[in-house]
Amino acid sequence: MKARIHVTLKTGVLDPQGKAIGNALHRLGFPEVGDVRQGKFIELELSETDAERAKSRLDDMCRRLLANTVIENYRIELVG
Repeated sequence: MKARIHVTLKTGVLDPQGKAIGNALHRLGFPEVGDVRQGKFIELELSETDAERAKSRLDDMCRRLLANTVIENYRIELVG
């Protein structure tokens, strides 16, 4: 089973890297770009076959290592 985890900054947390990306896009001639927020995308291959157990284990992984839950949100997506 494959899992995809999307990690993003919580609303209200400053995103200097997103701001830098937005500024660079404007300088490159893309004035239509508004606010930019960047995040992380993590893809994992799991040997677990039970979807509920997999989600529980992934939630634990996110809380313990993959996301800083003080300033980040995460979303888990199971594929296959």
